[in-house]
Amino acid sequence: MKRILFLVLVVQFFASCTSESIPNGILSEGDMVKILVDIQLTEGMVSAMPIPYDSSQALYSLMEKEVFIKHEVTDSVFTKSMLYYLEDAKKMDRIYARVIDSLMVRETNPGIEERF
Repeated sequence: MKRILFLVLVVQFFASCTSESIPNGILSEGDMVKILVDIQLTEGMVSAMPIPYDSSQALYSLMEKEVFIKHEVTDSVFTKSMLYYLEDAKKMDRIYARVIDSLMVRETNPGIEERF
């Protein structure tokens, strides 16, 4: 299991070391992964709460703002970056593969999120 995890991390490292330049005002793939991981965790927390749907939507909006504050990014920069990466399916697949891998690592190793 450790060898597989190590291999996945090595592949992710080399995949993230691309020579393509990113336009100004666009988040890097690594930053997108970190933000999307936190957004997924936030969505999971909110959906697990026993509150009405409209209340959960309001709570999610507040918590999403906290994610952006944590990562020192505005929602407009995040949205612009998402639109940029959505134009290239390979990049978006690569980003979400890293998000899924990060979530799986966190699930199997509680407390590891401090390292990301």
